[in-house]
This record gives sequence, structure tokens and C-alpha cells, in this order.
Amino acid sequence: MIGANHIVKSYDDELKKLHDALARMSGLAEVQLRSAMEALDKRDSDLASRVMNDDGKVDECEHFVNEQTVRLLALRAPVADDLRMVIASLKVAADLERIADHAANAAKRSLVLNQMPQVSPMRSLVRMGKLVQTLLAEVLGAFLSHDAERALAVRSRDQEVDDLYSSLFREILTYMMEDPRTITSCSHLMFIAKNIERIGDHATNIAEMTYFRVTGRSLNDQRPKRDTSAFEGGVLPE
Repeated sequence: MIGANHIVKSYDDELKKLHDALARMSGLAEVQLRSAMEALDKRDSDLASRVMNDDGKVDECEHFVNEQTVRLLALRAPVADDLRMVIASLKVAADLERIADHAANAAKRSLVLNQMPQVSPMRSLVRMGKLVQTLLAEVLGAFLSHDAERALAVRSRDQEVDDLYSSLFREILTYMMEDPRTITSCSHLMFIAKNIERIGDHATNIAEMTYFRVTGRSLNDQRPKRDTSAFEGGVLPE
């Protein structure tokens, strides 16, 4: 569903092109995350390399979305529902591009981890990754089907990701203190965990933008955050 038909058919065609590009970009971002987590879990260096190489496909989609939104704004002067769609598309495309970047970063670090013995916190990391995969699939489905309630349900689960991330952070720190030989591999796990947590944040951004797209209202309440890692040993850079 793209919206009501317009008198000028070419306008509808341009809106459909924008919707289709976002659908393709959404699919690519999902695949990137799923493949990055599979490469990590199975220690598959070939798959990790493909994730890194495929990052450019998402960048190409974002470039097309940006061009299409500028074209629509300049030539069609959209209002009301159409304007919200164009604005939301621009912002969601930026989130999708960052999601793909984080997936590629995780895949890059998994190549290093594959050269070292596996450490037990990996199981917790994979569990966190599966949760974020589920939330991403849900929120992209909500955005493409204009389902505000489904988007809010994803937003409400952001705390689950924070809780898992904080728990994993503590687990990794404990593991490193008990066996200093694992410091290098555990450091890479920490950065991968941060990438996954960031993807969860971008999924929540998309949920909020979906709500705006459908209702025309912004969510003004502060999103609750329970990531306590900043108080337990420092903040990891994005």
C-alpha cells in the first residue's frame, strides 16, 4: 500500500519506485545481518567476506532513495501523507545503511576471531544477535505495511536488547579477568556486541519513524534505556 492514487499517474509511479527501493534495501539489510551472524556462529570466513563485499549494494540503494526523495520534493511538492512518506523514506534509508555497516563491521571482526580458539561468551552473543534479527524483520515488515501498532511492539522490546547487551558485557569482562589469554578475542566480541546493540537502536528508530509515517505524530516519550555497560568499565566507541 503506497497511498491514494493521484491524478498524475507518473506521480504514483515515482512513489512506487521509492517504496520498491526501500523494500529491496530492507531485504538486503536483513540478509547482511543474518549472514554476519551465521558467519560468526559457524566461523565461516567465506561468508563473512561476502557480507563485507555486499555492503556496497546497500549503499547503492540508499543513493537511489536519496535521489528519488529529492526529485519528489523538488518536482511534486508532496503534502500530508505523501510528504510523511518521503521524509520517513529518507530517514529509514539512513538507518538501513547504518545497519548494513554494523553487520559488515561484525563480519570483519569475525574473520579475526576465526583465527583464535572460540570462547564461551560467543553463545550469548549469538542469542543476542538472533533477538535483533527478529526485531529487525518485524519492524521492516511494519514499515512496509504501514502498521503502527506492530512498530510500537518492536519499540517496546528495545529494553530486551539492552538487557542482553549489559549481561553479555559483564560476562565478557568476567571471562577476561579469569583468563587473560582471552583478552584479544573477548575484545573483538565486545565490539561485535556493540555493533549488534546499535542495530537494535536503528530498528527502534525505524519503529518510531513508522509510527510517524502512519499517524502523523511523533513519539515524544523518552525511549527507556537499560544499557549499563557505560558504568561497568567504560564506553565502547561505535
